[in-house]
Amino acid sequence: MASSYGTDADKSSLRSNYLTARRRIDPATRRALDSSIRKNLGSFAIYADAPLVLAYVSYGNEVDTRSVIEAALGAGKRVAVPRVSARKKSMAFFEIESLDDLAEGYKGILEPREGLGAPLGTKDLCGSVCLVPGLVFDAQGHRIGYGGGYYDRFLQFYPGDKIALARASQMSSNPLPAEPCDVPVDFIVSDLGVWSCR
Repeated sequence: MASSYGTDADKSSLRSNYLTARRRIDPATRRALDSSIRKNLGSFAIYADAPLVLAYVSYGNEVDTRSVIEAALGAGKRVAVPRVSARKKSMAFFEIESLDDLAEGYKGILEPREGLGAPLGTKDLCGSVCLVPGLVFDAQGHRIGYGGGYYDRFLQFYPGDKIALARASQMSSNPLPAEPCDVPVDFIVSDLGVWSCR
């Protein structure tokens, strides 16, 4: 794993440092790394066997998930994407049939447009996998996200496997600061392979 900025750095400092590092990756390198991540994800049995994928829509310089979503739909998987309620400080997943079902939402991120039906309930999520965003991850699956806490609140009740998509430069060799409310991921899929955090 790549080195981190140190365990004494607080979450805000880590967030700032990793955002800066991610912005410095040139587009061609980013595309090559993301292609390797997609390949490793597609050959990862837990993901490959899941009939339902909960996927975030990549924003800015995040690992590209739009192509992941299109590939999953093309393979006959069901795909659901989150819609955020800033007022309730929560998010819910809605099933989509294509990227055309998305519209700009919270902070300009693409979300399921209105009128797509009811959000998926906990029973609907059994047997699914959830792709979890983050800026940096450690070997135990702890992560530094963007500070909203939406995924941690959702994941506290999520019954399936939690999978992070990360470039190798987003993996810390040092433990990250974690709070009791933080929910670690189960696996990290990077350009170098799949890491089990269990």
